Amino acid sequence: MSVLRTQVRGVARRPSRLLLTGLAVLVASFVVYATVLAQQITERSVLNGLSGTPEAVDVVVRDGTVSPAQLAAVRKVAGVEEAVGRIDYGGQVGGEYLQLLADPGRGPLALTAVSQGRFPSAPGEIAVTPRTVERMGLKLGSTVKAQVRYDDNGDPQAKSDLTVVGVVQARDDFGFQAYAPTSELVELTGSKFLNQIDVRVAPGADAATVLSRIGAVFAAAGVPDDQRPKVSDGATVRHEEAEAKVSDVNAIFAVIAMFVAIAVVAAGLVATSTFRIVFAQRMRQLALLRAVGAGRRSIAGALAAEGALTGLATGTAGVLLALGAGHLAPVAAGWFGQEIASPGLPLPAALGTVLLAVVITVLAVLAPAASASRVSPLEALRGAGTTGARKDIGKLRWATGLLLTAGAVLVAAYVVMHLPSRSPENYDAQPMLFAVVASGAFAFFALIALGPVLVRPVLAVLGWPIRRSGPVGRLAAGGVGSAPRRAAAVSVVVALGVTLIAGALVGGASFRVLVDRETAASSPSDYELTGVNEDPVPAALVEQLTKRDEISNVTPYRRLEVKIARTELPVTDLAMTGLPQLRKLDAAAGSLGDTGPGKVVLSGFAADATGARVGDQVEFTAGKRTVKLTVTAELADDAPLHASAVLDPADLTRLGAPAAYAGVLADAAATGEKARTDGNRAMQDVQSSAGGKWRIDVLADQRDQINDNVTLLLLIAVGLIGLTVLIAVVGVGATTALSVVERVRESGVLRAVGLSRGGLRTMLTAESALYGVIGAALGLALGIPYAWMAVKALGVNAPLTVPVGQLAAVFAVLVALTALAGVLPARRAAKVSPVAALGAE
Repeated sequence: MSVLRTQVRGVARRPSRLLLTGLAVLVASFVVYATVLAQQITERSVLNGLSGTPEAVDVVVRDGTVSPAQLAAVRKVAGVEEAVGRIDYGGQVGGEYLQLLADPGRGPLALTAVSQGRFPSAPGEIAVTPRTVERMGLKLGSTVKAQVRYDDNGDPQAKSDLTVVGVVQARDDFGFQAYAPTSELVELTGSKFLNQIDVRVAPGADAATVLSRIGAVFAAAGVPDDQRPKVSDGATVRHEEAEAKVSDVNAIFAVIAMFVAIAVVAAGLVATSTFRIVFAQRMRQLALLRAVGAGRRSIAGALAAEGALTGLATGTAGVLLALGAGHLAPVAAGWFGQEIASPGLPLPAALGTVLLAVVITVLAVLAPAASASRVSPLEALRGAGTTGARKDIGKLRWATGLLLTAGAVLVAAYVVMHLPSRSPENYDAQPMLFAVVASGAFAFFALIALGPVLVRPVLAVLGWPIRRSGPVGRLAAGGVGSAPRRAAAVSVVVALGVTLIAGALVGGASFRVLVDRETAASSPSDYELTGVNEDPVPAALVEQLTKRDEISNVTPYRRLEVKIARTELPVTDLAMTGLPQLRKLDAAAGSLGDTGPGKVVLSGFAADATGARVGDQVEFTAGKRTVKLTVTAELADDAPLHASAVLDPADLTRLGAPAAYAGVLADAAATGEKARTDGNRAMQDVQSSAGGKWRIDVLADQRDQINDNVTLLLLIAVGLIGLTVLIAVVGVGATTALSVVERVRESGVLRAVGLSRGGLRTMLTAESALYGVIGAALGLALGIPYAWMAVKALGVNAPLTVPVGQLAAVFAVLVALTALAGVLPARRAAKVSPVAALGAE
């Protein structure tokens, strides 16, 4: 107990040392509890306001057969104040899809609010959303012909006139939505069924009783049980809708939790390093305790208790800071006109976070405490050497490191030998991905074990610019190299963050090339014009399209089903050089520019099916016509428009393809939403004037949505990995600050022999930067090959793409951040006078 009291008093005298020791744990605690609060805010915001059912709905009838007659019966039920039938119906306007939705337009059950004009009140009148006005040209006051009625066989009936009488604000606006009252929409479309009935109970009526009466209406109607709709209370429906959204939120936060766990591991490594430095600085004190009779066990226990106290203090501080930030978030959101829910006070999570901080610090302190307690009094009293300055790692650590390295290499070799081919059958990627993760884990733990041995070789290769910069640079490189254990402990955490970031960037770049390649094949242009009923596109219509200034790169194409190797496959004669997007296609073999009569470009599937390679001849058969073509290029995946081969127009004609085109591709004349809308309207005008038998699909919207999703996922991944980098940078700052205290006499000697304050600041800052150099280099060396293995193990044919510029930027930013982390400790060291420094212990 006396040893423990001595240690606690030492901590109380120097609280700054406790803060530096546990700073990484404080950051980790903040991140963990902030993540919990962010999930609470998100879930509460979803539950409060993002349900699709209005708050005023008391009873919902859904999931079954509901007719307009039953809606009328529900309205007559005692206690029902209002009942609204919901319809979700699809129509066509000029070849474009129009979603027709039923809504009252006013009152508590309305999902819309009129912003211009009025809400429809007669059949044939509609109100549209603002983006629908822009994208479909349905301006206020305009009347259009629409296909909204179909017979029982699904065949279209006569078109109806739709007049836009209002513009409404709705929760969702995808650019193709129109609203009208239920009765008017039923009369317009001839719909025999409703999707749902929303009911508002009269004031004073019992909602449960009304719900039971509505259920009796459907039971009395003789509706079969398997077709009878479900009658639920509104609160339950809103909760289910919100829970569906919350389940997505929970899935996202489950992924976030994985990265937070990595950050916690990084915090533990940093804490271990800082405890080792602190205990080395207090070696004289520990030796005195041993000399007066303290045993190894009591010293180790006291040091472990000090670690627990550090975890308790920093964990509590992290939780309180996160709680303050969480409750400030709704206030800050209000400044920008946004409303989000308060996170409340999740007490179990707070206590769990503090307990986690204590566990991390106790585990982190065990090895340094055990090492410090084994030092004999005479050895510790002998001088100022530090544990961090030891250059050897011991035989056991060598053996462990080599064993882990061998495990990483063997598992990686297994993965490489079993990587899937281009078109694998019954391939399960999960075991291979687990093998990649296992190999990476072995490699990282091998790096922890062998890190001190690797510091000097890496420093010799990458530290030469600093060494050649002058005496200060040589001193900085020597300072890092003289304490390889300390350098390795910090650099390993930096390496972990860089490995993850490099893996994310390489994987993201590889998948972006794959996505670009696939979208170029499936959506090679901004627009595609095709027949509503597979009507051919005449050459005159194509000529009219080429005359419009709003569109460019008008490229018609034909399609034909042919036999290749006894398999019916679609082929096209789309010009491979006609559209900019097609330049993103990569040939797995041959050249895409080498096309012409007698030549063919095969998709990856067709190449595998025929076994043909570049230079071989492939036989194409359509009916009784057969042509032999020479393969000039082979694509990695599909050919454009999901075809299996791209032929020259003359060869497709020889196979019997009709002269009329199957479709037309075109691009907007300029970039931006307005240019895309203008191009769409121009194509709609041309096809309408030619008879209106064609539809226009805006492929660019699909392409943009895919690209936005890929970009968002990559940004989220890099942002989450940044948590580990943040803790690594904190570790560099704490290590530099503690090493400044440890090396006070060394700093005094350097100042005494002529090193200026600026030179000392530069030396210590350069040392911090070298931690980043070593860690970033090791991280890139691990991240790039493991990213390649992970991409290949997925079996998605994504090419390895190394974003050199982004990786160089990551390297530079990490070095700059670690250098900045050492600025404040360096400034503090430079302020100490040489006389005071030489007199320090």
